[in-house]
Amino acid sequence: MNRKYSFIHRFGLCLVLVSGQSFMAAPTYSQTPSTDSIHREASLSEVTVTSVVGAKRKVAGKGRSASIEEHLLQLGHVDMVRRGNYAWEPVVNSMATERVSTTIDGMKIFYACTDKMDPVTSYVESGNLQRIRLDSGLDGNPQATGNIGGSIDLKLRKAGFDAKSHAYNATMGYEANGHLQVYGADAAFSTDRFYSNVGAFYRHADNYKAGGHEEVEFSQFQKVNTFLNLGWQPVKNHIIEGTVIFDRATDVGYPALTMDVSDATGFISSLSYRREQLHGLFYRWETKAYYNHITHNMDDTHRPDVVIHMDMPGRSSTTGLYSLLQGSSANHQYQLNYDAYYNTLFADMTMYVKGAKPMYMLTWPDVGTLSQGLALTDDIQLAPHHTIHLSAKGAWQYRRINDDEGFRALSIYFPGMERTASDLTGRVAFSYAYRHNGWKLAVGTGYGSRTPSVTEAYGYFLNNTFDRYDYIGNPNLKHERAFELNGSLAWTSETVEASLEANTFFFQNYIIGTPDERLSPMTIGAEGVKVYHNLNDAQIINAAAVVNWQLTDWLSWHNRLTYSYGKENTGARLPMIAPLTYQGALKLFWKNLESEAGVQAVARNSHYGSKYGETPTAGYAIWHFNIGGHFQFGTVGTDIHLGVENLFDRHYSTYSDWNHIPQKGRNIYFNLSFQL
Repeated sequence: MNRKYSFIHRFGLCLVLVSGQSFMAAPTYSQTPSTDSIHREASLSEVTVTSVVGAKRKVAGKGRSASIEEHLLQLGHVDMVRRGNYAWEPVVNSMATERVSTTIDGMKIFYACTDKMDPVTSYVESGNLQRIRLDSGLDGNPQATGNIGGSIDLKLRKAGFDAKSHAYNATMGYEANGHLQVYGADAAFSTDRFYSNVGAFYRHADNYKAGGHEEVEFSQFQKVNTFLNLGWQPVKNHIIEGTVIFDRATDVGYPALTMDVSDATGFISSLSYRREQLHGLFYRWETKAYYNHITHNMDDTHRPDVVIHMDMPGRSSTTGLYSLLQGSSANHQYQLNYDAYYNTLFADMTMYVKGAKPMYMLTWPDVGTLSQGLALTDDIQLAPHHTIHLSAKGAWQYRRINDDEGFRALSIYFPGMERTASDLTGRVAFSYAYRHNGWKLAVGTGYGSRTPSVTEAYGYFLNNTFDRYDYIGNPNLKHERAFELNGSLAWTSETVEASLEANTFFFQNYIIGTPDERLSPMTIGAEGVKVYHNLNDAQIINAAAVVNWQLTDWLSWHNRLTYSYGKENTGARLPMIAPLTYQGALKLFWKNLESEAGVQAVARNSHYGSKYGETPTAGYAIWHFNIGGHFQFGTVGTDIHLGVENLFDRHYSTYSDWNHIPQKGRNIYFNLSFQL
């Protein structure tokens, strides 16, 4: 493997790239901070990402044994909410699912669990991941809607035409803490007119142990993921592609919640047509139709001392399409995108009381959502050192409560409510960037709105174990609106890279649950009932400083310091805002080997959202070390990696660990992969 590496910087978020040609390469990461929306994307057939400057920690040592969540944590602006050892919820710019758009290859997919135990990212495996595109803030990707905090698009791995005629890969990984086992295999075939790649991944984990050998009960899981990607080129530059993903997780424990998951199943499919090398205003056209169905079944049958046994199934179905045109003219690079989807969300709950008939309640009343949007972006090269990026999207949304019983139940609390609702939302963003002699200055702004989520508008007595309140949606909510300002300054020399970046969001009609003393909870032990309301205003600030120093040809030092702040109009702190955090790492390259020693140090979370049930978390420092390399034996390539996380077995919880469930203690891992 060629060890030559180069630094590529944009907004002070840098990728260290190792050149190579390998179907087994780790996923690449494409980040587009809102201050510069000329997207950075790289194909796995060209580069292998070995680290991301400012990463929470390096996971490339795990290769494709790493979970999607661990790959996401390498990106700046991203954190995770953990409710267990599986399916963490992405947080972008201190904002969670309601304010973040997550798509898979541009496809809209909606989780089927009222407790957000199955985020969209849980239905893709590393073996089928080509790259991750992250857009920070209101400048989202063309298919994104309601992305105040940002948007994530998981790009699937496609073998492509005229690649290797055939390639075979196998992966195995083991982590000692929790006895996590990972097995995967895939194959790819390619000609000038046809390609396919197919694969399967299996993960199994027992309960893990926190620092000090404390077993965290109900943290086990197992899942299988299979995928098939096909491409056919009947005529040159006319391309038809199809994708099918089947993902099923069973026996998933959630130690932070009162219920576990017996089954979470996702079926995802798409069919697209792409036309390359067009003439005129546009050079590329892609149209994709897709369908996905998610089922999610919560149960508490394996929990001890259950007062009232409950079953809580949910399902989500989405049918959609998008049509994207890309073009260029003079100094303009532009895109025009139309997208539409129809989604239905249904969830209910059955409570079994000894000696009485079961009690039944709808928690999502079969809500159907039809949405259509039109997006336009334009990158303008004003002069050799000056660029401007413009983007805008408008969307129309129609919703209907399809279930009569669910509509009548909500009408008790909101007399006169309408069964249907239609809304117009949109976003606009502008950014300017100047680059010259190693300097980069970027500033940007944006304004946008979002409609309430189904939970915020129509949820019915959903228990939140974080603050121990039952929640009721509010169909009379106003649109949440946000105004964003962002900026960055970066400098790069042959040996040093340094940058400062920050963004701030000013909210109007911020949506959050507030107590209603007139209502009584349905959940035993609940503190009360909260109903979603609009706050007059709120504010979130995120800032980061990055310094990377190439000490020698074989040694580099990477540092990142981040800070976030959030408050509402009364001055109370918003929940789930990260404390001051430092990540640092020394990286060593020698022949075919690379290693890393690093630390994540987090200050005490003293500015917590006590009004919203949040409690403080202690500061901590966690060390890690890994070493690995690539070796070629004839036509067989082999990657071997060994590492240890939480080296000193620290017992700790992060600010975003639901109910302060502890993270893993010392964890030794090993992975091995083959490419033929």
